[in-house]
Amino acid sequence: MLGKVFKAYDIRATYPKPLNEKLAWQIGFGSGQYLTEQASDAGFDDPMMRHIVVGHDMRQSSPDLVEALKAGIRDFGAHVIDVGMVDTSFIYFAINYLGCCGGIMTTASHNPANYNGFKISKIKAKPVGMTTGLDDIRRNAAMADREKVTSANGREESRDLWDAYRQHVHRFLHPALLDGSKKLSVVVDASNGMAGTMVPQLFGDVKGLKLTKINFDNSTGEFVHEPNPLVEENLQQTREKVREKKADLGVCFDGDADRLIVVDENADIIPCDHLTAWLAVQMLKDSPGSAIVYDLRSTKALAELIEQAGGKSVKSRVGHVFMKQKLAEHDAVFGGELSGHFYYRDNFYADSGAIAFASVLSTLVDQGKPLSQLIEPSRTYVQSGEINFETEDKEAAIDDLKRAYRKAKIEQLDGVTVDTDEWWCNVRMSNTEPLLRLNVEAKDETTLRRVLDEVAPLLGTPLQGR
Repeated sequence: MLGKVFKAYDIRATYPKPLNEKLAWQIGFGSGQYLTEQASDAGFDDPMMRHIVVGHDMRQSSPDLVEALKAGIRDFGAHVIDVGMVDTSFIYFAINYLGCCGGIMTTASHNPANYNGFKISKIKAKPVGMTTGLDDIRRNAAMADREKVTSANGREESRDLWDAYRQHVHRFLHPALLDGSKKLSVVVDASNGMAGTMVPQLFGDVKGLKLTKINFDNSTGEFVHEPNPLVEENLQQTREKVREKKADLGVCFDGDADRLIVVDENADIIPCDHLTAWLAVQMLKDSPGSAIVYDLRSTKALAELIEQAGGKSVKSRVGHVFMKQKLAEHDAVFGGELSGHFYYRDNFYADSGAIAFASVLSTLVDQGKPLSQLIEPSRTYVQSGEINFETEDKEAAIDDLKRAYRKAKIEQLDGVTVDTDEWWCNVRMSNTEPLLRLNVEAKDETTLRRVLDEVAPLLGTPLQGR
């Protein structure tokens, strides 16, 4: 069963089969062992290094799973600090604020209501993926036997850290919004997820914000729409309400509120690479010459704008594990990827939906123009968006692509990127399905259409709506 729930970057599956309380206990035991041992191996001997922060989202299965998880941690002999029902980014903050050896969030992010899982972080909220500890936890969990535990000597305490978390996030919020001297009308769709708790806690008393709330009820663990803002149809309510209220912008969060998608005052969706470029230029005003990390699928305009603003553009593989590593490696002030994750040096190099929300609001107030105008410099090229192709032999299809464009510049940082100067494309393999994911960018629409006609037959059968 354990093999069915461990994924590349986290633990996730349907509840109660295959993920259940028995596996949650094993995962807690295995995580307690791994997190405390890696802290000890790193030379940390502070008593807090035997403490693990634990939180959970609003799903109906989360309370039972988190209780089993905590029991496993305690049975190993590590100590639990339970911070309650929180957003995932809260856990990253709490690990660093308390100085713990790691943290675990019980959540299935944007998946349907019958899913659940665990996101695990180690010291300083560094991510735990399959190559950075998750495989060790899986092996530990597989060996754990509750009947053979002789003494459960781990302690547990509950902590309310909302005030400290609010102070941390408000460091990224413009003073004119806090004191009400500047006003913004903002539509927020919480997707019936943890933004329904996080937004009122952190932004409910901000004087300069007029919030129009959509889907803030997270008491049932059910969703009015799929809590995935990357799917355009899930943004329909946000877009309609922005038009109705004539709001300055709209924001839609995912289920655990660590990702967001923004729409402008015209209710047009802003691609996350364009949003990254706009925010990066502002960040570089305050941190001249700093590095900015970006998802390799991003528009070329992003790197160009970073360089023009005097920053250093750093390309990263897709995924939070790789993004966080690059941020720390280059001491980058900021980073963003197409999935809606945004990362901050002053947030322990971790991503935060709450801070990204604050950054968007603050930058908009600071620049004092409509959001659609401010995003315009990023719209230099024409993009296809991500197109998925079904193919049984992914490697052979990628080889065909490389042969077809062998005279172009070819890069294999993540999948394969083909760059002819006139256009470029990236093709990545799905970890779990017989799919290839294609992104194409060109100087004009005619070139984009031509390239898609050339490249698509090499990759397999295009899937509609995926």
